[in-house]
Amino acid sequence: MDQNQGKFEEYLHKAGDPKWIEDIHKDLHRQFPLHEIFALRGGHGQEDLFRILKAYTIHNPQDGYCQAQGPIAAVLLMHMPAEQAFWCLVSICEKYLPGYYSPGLEAVHIDGDVLFGLLKKSSPLIYKHLKKQKIEPILYMTEWFMCIFSRTLPWTAVLRVWDMFFCEGVKVMFRIALVLFKLTLGTPEKLAECPTLYETMEKLRHIPHELIDGDFISKESLKLNVDEKDMEKEHQYQITKRRNLREKAQSSAKTEKHGSKKKKKEKLATLFLLGFHPNSLIAIFSLTVRFPNPTHCNSDVHFLPLFGFLLLLYTIQLITEVYTFFLSGFPFPFLYTIQLITEVYAFFSGSFSLNAG
Repeated sequence: MDQNQGKFEEYLHKAGDPKWIEDIHKDLHRQFPLHEIFALRGGHGQEDLFRILKAYTIHNPQDGYCQAQGPIAAVLLMHMPAEQAFWCLVSICEKYLPGYYSPGLEAVHIDGDVLFGLLKKSSPLIYKHLKKQKIEPILYMTEWFMCIFSRTLPWTAVLRVWDMFFCEGVKVMFRIALVLFKLTLGTPEKLAECPTLYETMEKLRHIPHELIDGDFISKESLKLNVDEKDMEKEHQYQITKRRNLREKAQSSAKTEKHGSKKKKKEKLATLFLLGFHPNSLIAIFSLTVRFPNPTHCNSDVHFLPLFGFLLLLYTIQLITEVYTFFLSGFPFPFLYTIQLITEVYAFFSGSFSLNAG
């Protein structure tokens, strides 16, 4: 804060992106509406909340505003003035949870996979249950992690979790999440109550507040058989896995593009082959020749088989040359093609003229 004196006020005097401004206004009344600070619509609490969120969109225009930032800024405002709350929000978004509020939510997806991997070690039965019902981590952990459990836990537990979070960082959220899994789905009986995705998601979204307080959540998180090394190992595994999948996808895309380009050339060559006439090769055999006579009277006579065979050979040579040029990636050989056509015409025009019959 000392390094950025006057910056917050500077942000407040700027207009901001109308799109973000509109989105922020839509969400103001949703942030702890029963709390005395935010109860009055258009009151000082909501006004300060708006100023903080708008200032962040100017501070970080690339990411702009994310809906999950609303409850975080609101919790901060309950404990400190607006300017301090703003810089705390900046620290959370850019140091504690970098990438969480960026478009695409890639960091959230990665941490969701990390959480799922840790769940496999700490609670195999729950892991298999979620896997069987095809419940992806993103379905439940966005509200947990992006809002730092402020919309999930009872208030005393929220305050304890936030204290732990500021002291230890993001690893706290993984431990809390694993505790919530055990609390909601930790026994065969509880799993039996969730035969479908709907029941399972209901349990994960509605944590029983009467069973949780600050002391309970912190003590249970320390009993887990998952430590910081496990988290780091799983994180590296998921990063490597995603990188390999991305490289594989890029390689497949290049191969597909190359194959598509080759097929396109083959198709163009084939179309050229048929370009004389849909039945061009058959049409060759229906040509008639006009033998000139001394009286300059022409009579149509079907050409002899030998001449037809020679003409067919010349045509095949022409087609083969053009087809080869297409597949080799060279530009369409107009001049060479014209030369071959001229040769064919010259070969026959010396004795007779051609017309399609």
